[in-house]
Amino acid sequence: MNLICAALLFLIAFFFALAGITRTGVWLIERRNPPVGAFAEINGARIHYVHIPAPTGADLPPVVFIHGASANLRDQMLPLKPLLEGRAELLFLDRPGFGWSERGAGNNETLAAQADTIAALMDRLGIEKAIIVGHSFGGAVTTAFARTHPGKTLGLVFLAPVSHPWPGGATAWYYKLTATPIIGWLFSETLGYPAGMLQIGDATTCVFSPNKVPDGYVDATSIPLVLRPRAFRANARDVAQLYDYVRAASPGYRDIKAPTVVISGDRDKVVYATIHSVGLERDIPGAELVWVRNLGHKPDWVAPDLVVGAIEKAAGGAVDLQAMARAVEGRIAGDTQGAGRCPELKVSDAELAPG
Repeated sequence: MNLICAALLFLIAFFFALAGITRTGVWLIERRNPPVGAFAEINGARIHYVHIPAPTGADLPPVVFIHGASANLRDQMLPLKPLLEGRAELLFLDRPGFGWSERGAGNNETLAAQADTIAALMDRLGIEKAIIVGHSFGGAVTTAFARTHPGKTLGLVFLAPVSHPWPGGATAWYYKLTATPIIGWLFSETLGYPAGMLQIGDATTCVFSPNKVPDGYVDATSIPLVLRPRAFRANARDVAQLYDYVRAASPGYRDIKAPTVVISGDRDKVVYATIHSVGLERDIPGAELVWVRNLGHKPDWVAPDLVVGAIEKAAGGAVDLQAMARAVEGRIAGDTQGAGRCPELKVSDAELAPG
C-alpha cells in the first residue's frame, strides 16, 4: 500500500513538474514571439492580422492568405510579402486559435466558421473581393471560403492543399489524443510542450523534405507558438475534424467558379498530393494543376516566385506556370534533405479512384 501511495505521489509530482515546465515554456515562447500586427474583434474572437493597404498603381487585386495547421501568419508572410508588397493589398491573419488570435467561444470550431471569420475581417478592412491563397490545412479552409462566400472570391491558389478524403482518414496519434476531452487537456498542459520542442526540428525537416529548411525558419516563423496548450488543443481539434469535413464538402467543389491554380510537389510527405491536388484539378472547373518534381510540402518557401505567378494567373494574367515550374525543378533537382528519415506517402491505384 505504501508503495502504491508513493508511486501515486511521484506521478502527481511528475505531472506538476511538467505543467511548470510548460508554463515557463509558454512564457518564453510568448516573450520571444510577440504580435507583429493589429487586432480586431470578429465574431466573438480577437483576431490578429497584418493588413497592407493597396498602393497607388497596384497591378493585382487584394490577396488574402490562410495558413496551415501548426502555423501562423508569419509562415506565409515572410516569403511572400517581399514579392507582393507594392503590387496588391495584402491580408495575413492568424486563424482563430493560432498565433495571437483567440479561438472564440466555440464559434470558430468548424472550417466554415473560420471562413466566416475571415470574410468578416475582410469586411471590417474594406476588402470586398480577393484572391484567396491557402496552404495545406488552409487549403481546406479555402474551399470552405469559396463555397460559402463566392461573391468575395476573385480567385483561388492552393499550395500543397488538403481537400479530399484520404486512405483510412488517419492523422498523427497526438491530434486524436489532444482532441479528447479531459485527457487532451492534461496532455497539452503537461507533455505537449516538452515533447513538441524535442520533435520540432525533425518534424520541420520532414515538412520541407526533400528541400532544405531555410536557415532560422522555426524561430523566424514563430512555429513554437502552437505548443502553447490552448493553441495545441485548437490545432488538434481542427485536424481531428478534417477528414469528415473534406468527405462532406468535396462533392460540392464542382460548384466553385473562381479561377483556380493548384501547386503541388511529387515528394510531399505531409499530404497525399495525388489525392488532394489531383482531386481539386478534377473537381473545380477550369482548375490548373502545377506539378513540381522534387518539391515537398512548402511551395511558399521553396518556390515563392511560382506562387506569385499563380496569383497573377488567378487574377487573369497570361502566365506560363508550367514553364515556371520547370525552372523551379532545375533549382531543386538535387535536394535530398530528409532522405531515409521521412517516409514517403504512397497510395494504390484503387485508392486514387474517384469516390
